[in-house]
Amino acid sequence: MTVRGDDFTEAVIAVVESIPPGEISTYGEVAAEAGFPGAARAVGNLLRTTPGLPWWRVITATGRLVPHHEREHAQRLRAEGITVNKGKVIMGRLP
Repeated sequence: MTVRGDDFTEAVIAVVESIPPGEISTYGEVAAEAGFPGAARAVGNLLRTTPGLPWWRVITATGRLVPHHEREHAQRLRAEGITVNKGKVIMGRLP
């Protein structure tokens, strides 16, 4: 699914900014809550290119962290009380 436009951007930013410290969401959940189900990859692309968002609170559906940024991602999540082991959030521990 290709998604572009201000409506998508504004909706995703609002959803990501609403994720409180210590909680996480998946790319797919963010896309669905923003009104664009199926646009998980577009959410990832937006987070990658939009500074200032709490990107570390968004993970894959399998708990995997952002490739090539695993160390920083894990540090930020752990600082907020999220359990991370071997590059993944422990899915049974999702809030």
